[in-house]
Amino acid sequence: MNEDVRLTAWVRGRVQGVGFRWFTRANALEIGGIAGFALNLDDGRVQVVAEGPRENCHRLLEWLCSDDTPGRVEGVTEIWGTPRGGYAGFDVR
Repeated sequence: MNEDVRLTAWVRGRVQGVGFRWFTRANALEIGGIAGFALNLDDGRVQVVAEGPRENCHRLLEWLCSDDTPGRVEGVTEIWGTPRGGYAGFDVR
């Protein structure tokens, strides 16, 4: 069963000022079925919140951890939980 989940990920490295949030949004839209957002944090990280089918969120997480992202990802911390809803699509904040 492919239950809906909530993925919250904090991506660290050189991920601001390189289009990281926009590429994250494009990837989420390409995967499909994912709602949420990507947000620059004051400490230089990007926070990604994604809700949707577990498999789709795992695909997004795999991309976040890959070498295919813009900039340079040094690490990703993730938390999995229950969807809260309230997202119409996937936004850049």
